[in-house]
Amino acid sequence: MAKTIAVVPTESGWKYVQQLCKHWAHKLEVDLGDQKGVVKFAEATAVMTSDAKALTVEIEASSADVLERMKAVVSSHLDRFAFREAPLPFEWKAA
Repeated sequence: MAKTIAVVPTESGWKYVQQLCKHWAHKLEVDLGDQKGVVKFAEATAVMTSDAKALTVEIEASSADVLERMKAVVSSHLDRFAFREAPLPFEWKAA
């Protein structure tokens, strides 16, 4: 398994997590709870949490190639919902 994490400074993180989870809920398994959203893809899982200052995104994937693809998918979708402050500064780090 390959893992990565990014902490993105934004005061609107929870709003973006909710929007993204609702967007993907029609075709993927999504669990939206208290300040946390989990999205299960075929070969990866994205866990998004937020607080007043940041959005944290953790992705675990079946391979490094899948991880790279999922980083692009998640960040581009979040940027779409965060259009007022996009592009968000994703600094992915190995987890």
